Amino acid sequence: MTTKMAINAKDIFRNQHRLIRFIEQSIRLCSNQSLKTAQQQQQKNATPDFEISASVNTEYTHAPEPIKHDKDLGHMFKASQLAVRLATPQQLQPKPDNDEQLGFGKLFTDHMLKIYYHKSLGGWQKPEITPLENLVMHPAAKVLHYAVELFEGMKAYRGIDGKIRIFRPDMNMARMNLAAQRSGLPTFEGKEFVKCLSRLLSIDSEWVPHTEAASLYIRPTLIGIDPTLGVASSDSALLYSILSPVGSYFKTGSNGAVSLLADPSYTRAWPGGVGNRKMGSNYAPTINVQKEAAARGLQQVLWLYGEDHQLTEVGTMNIFMFYVNDQGEQELITPPLNGLILPGITRDSILAMARQWGKFKVREGVFTMPMISELLNQGRLLELFGTGTACVVSPINRINYMGQDLYIPTMEQEKPVHELIRETLADIQYGKVDHPWAVVID
Repeated sequence: MTTKMAINAKDIFRNQHRLIRFIEQSIRLCSNQSLKTAQQQQQKNATPDFEISASVNTEYTHAPEPIKHDKDLGHMFKASQLAVRLATPQQLQPKPDNDEQLGFGKLFTDHMLKIYYHKSLGGWQKPEITPLENLVMHPAAKVLHYAVELFEGMKAYRGIDGKIRIFRPDMNMARMNLAAQRSGLPTFEGKEFVKCLSRLLSIDSEWVPHTEAASLYIRPTLIGIDPTLGVASSDSALLYSILSPVGSYFKTGSNGAVSLLADPSYTRAWPGGVGNRKMGSNYAPTINVQKEAAARGLQQVLWLYGEDHQLTEVGTMNIFMFYVNDQGEQELITPPLNGLILPGITRDSILAMARQWGKFKVREGVFTMPMISELLNQGRLLELFGTGTACVVSPINRINYMGQDLYIPTMEQEKPVHELIRETLADIQYGKVDHPWAVVID
């Protein structure tokens, strides 16, 4: 076989899975035309409870502030410097047979994004997309000893128009840079990283599921790789991202709701700590408590704080309560950003949407387990639900607290607010409405 023939054969093998996916997509488009027409007609005939605005009122939300980089950070990377090395046929990853039955974070796409930082070499190095591969680092790397690392969670959605969208990536980048500063890791230009991510998504675009029951999870990660044992800032780091097609995050009950263990003897975060940053060190200590919840037949942990047992987070989620307040008004409340909870992008989006709707009162404030019990006894607690990128919106139907089961009527409402919120977010993420929060990947 000549060299030219070998190269052509290699190209064919490299791209044959793309041809297969193109054919499958064409079949889906043909078979789904009548369904889409029916859905569009149903949307025209339906009277929505909430109108989804195609714009965002700046009174209710705002763009994140630009990050302030250290003066001695060095030069920045740019997306224009991006190099790409595609996977060979032997390096391609096995693809799921059924998008509807995906788990969470068990399969990974063909490629990854990597950007190194070395202070001794002047700062950030050129970004590169490579086949998915293992990382090689020195056994003294700071990430392995002192948890000098952080990560983000994002998703790519395949819209009803076939376009791929990501949701509010500027918020993820701002949050990631704040965590980098708190960890002594180098900051970066979020817009340039999003451009690099967009190229990665376009290369592995066939991995974005063709269903609203699944999406492509994006896991940007920043780790300190300086090979020294001193507890200090890392002069070398690796910023990378992997992609994973995912389905539902939680194994819920038969009605789709989750049950929680609320044990005040465990604390996830405290004032002055890093509970408001997405660092791995926040998550490892929760795993054993999660195992205890599972042993009791419960799905997740409700994290409490203080002598009054304030509700802070649910597992890895922010928490919302919908109830009737002392003035007889329906009110949506979520814990404030007081350093104990993660400033969730889904949380911020729900607050902005609900305030713009103006259908009920919306507030950030502290609420406690004694308050939950009292509201239940008075019949004023309507819904509890968790929110986050991984789960979007997760209703809660039971809390085991101080040896007692508290049954929450979240799933008993005629028109539950959490469902309206979930549907509205999905309509934005899957391109059913044009919205500035949904960024199209070219």
